[in-house]
Amino acid sequence: MNTDKDILVIGGGIAGISAAARLSPEAKVTVLEAEPVIGHHSSGRSAAIFIRNYGNATLRMLNAASAPFLASPDEISDTSLLSPRGEMLVATDEDLSQFDAYLDGSEGLERLSSQQALELVPILRQGAIAAAAIEWDAQDIDVDRMLQGFARKFRGHGGQIVTGTPVQSIVRRDGVWTVSTPNGDFTAPVLINAAGGWADAVARMAGVRTLGLQPLRRSAALIPAPAGHDVNRWPLFASAGDQWYAKPEAGKLMISPADEDPVDPHDVWADDMVIAEGLHRYEQAVTTPVTRVEHCWAGMRTFAPDRTPVVGFAPDAEGFFWLAGQGGYGMQTAPALSQLAADLCLGRLASLGQSVIEALSPGRAALNLQQGQNT
Repeated sequence: MNTDKDILVIGGGIAGISAAARLSPEAKVTVLEAEPVIGHHSSGRSAAIFIRNYGNATLRMLNAASAPFLASPDEISDTSLLSPRGEMLVATDEDLSQFDAYLDGSEGLERLSSQQALELVPILRQGAIAAAAIEWDAQDIDVDRMLQGFARKFRGHGGQIVTGTPVQSIVRRDGVWTVSTPNGDFTAPVLINAAGGWADAVARMAGVRTLGLQPLRRSAALIPAPAGHDVNRWPLFASAGDQWYAKPEAGKLMISPADEDPVDPHDVWADDMVIAEGLHRYEQAVTTPVTRVEHCWAGMRTFAPDRTPVVGFAPDAEGFFWLAGQGGYGMQTAPALSQLAADLCLGRLASLGQSVIEALSPGRAALNLQQGQNT
């Protein structure tokens, strides 16, 4: 197979698929995905919640820019991708500085008394609550419907998704990128690197300076609901010290140790000790013990050194576009980042402000040192 396109996208997660969908009305686009299906890695293992106050100042602006699309995704769905949930932070005495830092500059958070926190989540250990706050507007995201909706839009405009196609080599000659795979060569003048945990490896293969992107493992376990409790109406509740969080899932509780262990990019799995330690921290905050673990898993959250996504053309390689480093914010920022990627690739005026575009740029000052150290 030898396919000539305007744009090639490496990576079939939410970043690559949503960007491809936005580009497809005006460009011929092919998405190359190494796995047999799209969304296999981070996109398929997301906690799937929209939290407006999650992340640094740049990410909070991206969250705000994505919210209208998630609520009314006319391009890909007839109904909202969001459903009510809420996110409650609970702080111990040791967590108070982190709790205050999170609330600083936040929008729509309401402080709660310990009694109010208990009314929302009755299993909390009252004596361990030094402070609490809730973001009522935090909402569950229908991840699969969003991913598949963007994929339908993309294919509807003639886009091609080629799965089971790992990249073997990348070269640029005469203004065109050639990506070689077991299924043949694919060529285009613009190459979008949306490879998630493998984004630096793709850049290295293409001879582009890497950015120091680091995949971090995030684990989760599914446990039965505490006896006698209907958890479906509970908010996500989390340690303000980022020691654990718990989210209702179809009548059960998903508990995450909130781990961030550096890993090489691979199909990650949960570490039993990490799960056990996280569940122990969770048990210190509640009155009901964990009786059994029904299922556990892990995913990768890939961050740039400044924990801000990287979106834009590489300063050192013509036609090489970065769409990477979304960390744990990929699902809730995908609408804004995909629109920005399409605007920049097509040379259109971007709807996001210039300050946000500069904060996301692969040429930003925070990445210069890392770029100089990596080839």
